[in-house]
Amino acid sequence: MIVSASGFDRFKQAVKDKVFFGNEPTPELIAILIVYFVQGILGLARLAISFFLKDELGLSPAQVAALIGIAALPWVIKPLFGFLSDGLPLFGYRRRPYLVLSGLMGTAAWLSLATVVHTAWAATLAILLSSLSVAISDVIVDSLVVERARRESLSNSGSLQSLTWGTSAVGGVITAYLSGWLLEAFNTQTVFGITATFPLLVSGVAWLIAEESVSSGINTATVTNQIKQLRHAVTQKAIWLPTAFIFLWQATPTADSAFFFFSTNELGFEPEFLGRVRLVTSLASLVGVWVFQRFLKGIPFRTIMGWTTVLSAVLGMTTLILVTHANRALGIDDHWFSLGDSLILTVIGQITFMPVLVLSARLCPSGVEATLFALLMSIWNLSGLLSHELGALLTHWLGVTEHNFDRLWLLLTITNLSSLLPLPFLGWLPTADPQTEIKGATEAKSLPPAEIFEHHTSGSLSEQPFLPDVLPEFIRVGREDFSPLINGAKAPTTNRVSSEDFSPLDQ
Repeated sequence: MIVSASGFDRFKQAVKDKVFFGNEPTPELIAILIVYFVQGILGLARLAISFFLKDELGLSPAQVAALIGIAALPWVIKPLFGFLSDGLPLFGYRRRPYLVLSGLMGTAAWLSLATVVHTAWAATLAILLSSLSVAISDVIVDSLVVERARRESLSNSGSLQSLTWGTSAVGGVITAYLSGWLLEAFNTQTVFGITATFPLLVSGVAWLIAEESVSSGINTATVTNQIKQLRHAVTQKAIWLPTAFIFLWQATPTADSAFFFFSTNELGFEPEFLGRVRLVTSLASLVGVWVFQRFLKGIPFRTIMGWTTVLSAVLGMTTLILVTHANRALGIDDHWFSLGDSLILTVIGQITFMPVLVLSARLCPSGVEATLFALLMSIWNLSGLLSHELGALLTHWLGVTEHNFDRLWLLLTITNLSSLLPLPFLGWLPTADPQTEIKGATEAKSLPPAEIFEHHTSGSLSEQPFLPDVLPEFIRVGREDFSPLINGAKAPTTNRVSSEDFSPLDQ
């Protein structure tokens, strides 16, 4: 019995260390990971959405761009949901009811797409509702992740981000190939109907979140105190300088939209193959998470961001081989080259973006974790929108259309090289743990702590933002992602043939 008990204890410890990256697998952590898993698995409808808008509704690229701008709005106003959750409890709780509501909203959105949506306006409202659903649930779990990450040492803080992102990537892996296969076997409405079942998981696990009952009604004191602390936080150089750098890094133009049309119209890639590409990039995302967690999480932010940005820009130029059809001269088929290129660039992109998530969590001082982290994610999303708008302008100026790709090589060259423009401001990133400087400034000018997390147990766990694949992944790596987010933010203009590139909803 002693040997058996000892062996079981070793097994539990091994699961904790290897599967959960050292985090205690509490019911609350499991619930939070399920939320991220659902965000990843929503990619099942990614390609269905793309072809539904393009073929069944007959929307032009400009119309799709306008629709996506509206659908991305919930991700830009994420702090508002943080204020609502903290200041307006529902049925005596601040977190659980909002998760239940978000799951029901998501199911309603996908069911409407499967049944009653037949116009562009109806599609816009349904996709907006789906985006809102994931954004709300994302804010709730973000607050739990940031609270834990802030209390961890810098060397361990990346483990929780790696775990949550890995969970989302697992969901993406499961549905990656199925997204293309289902679209060839069934119509888009059937795919939407299947997808509608997954948000119900979010509602189901909401009651595993550990929180105590509070009095219902608007808590203006909490919200007012949060606004004061938020204003104090964003005026600290240790916070706004890294934020400004990441904004510039993600706001560089992208050629994703033009490359999507090139891949489908010029290269003739079909849904089944696009599903294979999604499978490869989902697996590559997991590899990127593992590499960062295993080898790179202890490297200073400034160092890893600098080298990975340069490496991403250099490797991103390999896309020119596909655009100029030089791969055919080398005897490499378009499909095989696309898969290989996507694999390498996704791994590098994921490694590049993981430090952004860790840094975002470490920038949040005590008392405003949820709201400041949501604000940071909103800024990342806004920079992603700017990136795609700048890319759209470049695409128009260079005369790249759905049928004319003569200057696509120039567009890709400009977008890849532009990702290097923020490097002169690399000094805005911290060389060590930003919490040290933030804590010093907070202690020098302190405010009463906002009671954001007082209703969670001290062991509360668990973002990353997860933007579902069907939403703009401005804060997720291409992941990055979309999160939504988150995803997510983009990797430095890799312009790979990936899941993002094939979805109009990843503008």
